[in-house]
Amino acid sequence: MTQDEMKKAAGWAALQYVKKDTIVGVGTGSTVNHFIDALATMKDDIEGAVSSSEASTKKLIELGIEVFDLNSVDMIDVYVDGADEINDRMDMIKGGGAALTREKIVAAVAKQFICIVDNTKQVSILGEFPLPVEVIPMARSYVARELVKLGGDPVYRQGVVTDNGNVILDVYNMQILDPKVMETKINAIVGVVTNGLFANRGADVLLVGTPEGVKTVTL
Repeated sequence: MTQDEMKKAAGWAALQYVKKDTIVGVGTGSTVNHFIDALATMKDDIEGAVSSSEASTKKLIELGIEVFDLNSVDMIDVYVDGADEINDRMDMIKGGGAALTREKIVAAVAKQFICIVDNTKQVSILGEFPLPVEVIPMARSYVARELVKLGGDPVYRQGVVTDNGNVILDVYNMQILDPKVMETKINAIVGVVTNGLFANRGADVLLVGTPEGVKTVTL
């Protein structure tokens, strides 16, 4: 089974968590694209979706799924999204696609967070994948200096502007032993919009695509 086939298996497996007549939170990325394809098969049974990125919104609309503004929605029953890394405590690094802020907002509103990945994304310690930090443009250099103090090597992601009009610093060489504490510390730096650690609101269910099929993990 190829990596993409494992992603597809995880994406389609998430469909079992979608209830009829609800609004579904939809994340961003290659694995989520498979979930969107699956969601389209039951588009007449759901009210619609809230999307975490312009790219996902475009795909949802193309497949005939109504997309709601989050401000018009009180509650999301389930949010389905991928991860760049996830540990055995359901803490994640996200933001490789630069949609981390909207993803974190939608995750905060959702009753249940379903993370869908292929088995290459599982790690024991977060940090091998560089940690994305969304930053207000004028604060980029200041935030970078503060991230160095926390033990990381920040690199400006050239040519990338987020859907919110901000920039991304990718933090390399940071072993993240306490993700919740590190998430809070980085978010406290003035000029940071948010960082890609999803630990204070981690996943509730993990669906892992493997060569043997989809493995379900819960805490």
